[in-house]
Amino acid sequence: MVRDAQTIQAEIERARDGLAVAVDELTTRLDPKRAVDEGKRRAQAIWSNPKVKLAVVGVGALVAFVVIRKIFR
Repeated sequence: MVRDAQTIQAEIERARDGLAVAVDELTTRLDPKRAVDEGKRRAQAIWSNPKVKLAVVGVGALVAFVVIRKIFR
């Protein structure tokens, strides 16, 4: 199957455009500022859950109890 120069050039341009889109998408995904913002958003979403707050308070109270108990023994 013989392809002419115009067909080959069109395929090259389509491949180049596809690679440009892929590189742009990777650049967006790997942006450090975006990753930090996403991490903050996830942490805030987790912390806003009342069950998580209650668990953290419970663990903190337990640790405080153990420390105070060791101090006074």
